[in-house]
Amino acid sequence: MAAGGSAGLRVEGLHHRLGERVLLDGVELDVGPGESVAVTGPSGSGKSTLLMCVLGLVAPDRGSVRVGGRELTGLAAGQLAQVRRELMGMVFQFGELLPELTPVENVALPMLLSGGDHRAAYRRATELLADLGVPHEGTATGMLSGGERQRAAVARALITEPAVLLADEPTGALDPEAREAVADLLFTVSRERGCALLLVTHDLSVAARAGRTLRLEAGTLTDVRDGVGA
Repeated sequence: MAAGGSAGLRVEGLHHRLGERVLLDGVELDVGPGESVAVTGPSGSGKSTLLMCVLGLVAPDRGSVRVGGRELTGLAAGQLAQVRRELMGMVFQFGELLPELTPVENVALPMLLSGGDHRAAYRRATELLADLGVPHEGTATGMLSGGERQRAAVARALITEPAVLLADEPTGALDPEAREAVADLLFTVSRERGCALLLVTHDLSVAARAGRTLRLEAGTLTDVRDGVGA
């Protein structure tokens, strides 16, 4: 069970303007532990901005974000960084792994940055990579396939047992087979590990697998359909 996962993610009255463009206009969103929500919408509609606000990397003009029961609004930069390390995991479109590190070192990094024991972090990273089917013994990160890199990125996001798992176009750069495998993994780990999953995607087939699908357009979120889960 994710630490602090009993509260999941709660977004209330989120407003954000970029110049004259209103990207978020009073956005409301709740994702409970073990739940999955996919957000779709046209390019430039503010989907990634919503994720950045949840991460605390973009300060909204108004509104509130709570992660794992912790209020992010108004926290200093150092406090936000600590909340990110302890309560959130993030999977980017291209994995964002460091090629100079081994897969185990990449996955262990968030735990090490949180002050975790070196041996425990490496042991946990090795276990996660094995669980997710990523080769790591004597393997350079740069030699992993696209699908393997994304699975390693999921492992890295999970190592701190986050309350909230965020994914920004996590299957966008993958071939169809790898896309299905990574989508399976994301929805399965959210459900089995009890973390709230918020996924942004242009891929409607991936979005349809979420428990709920929402569309962000003209600054507001609207229900598309009730998902069928994964």
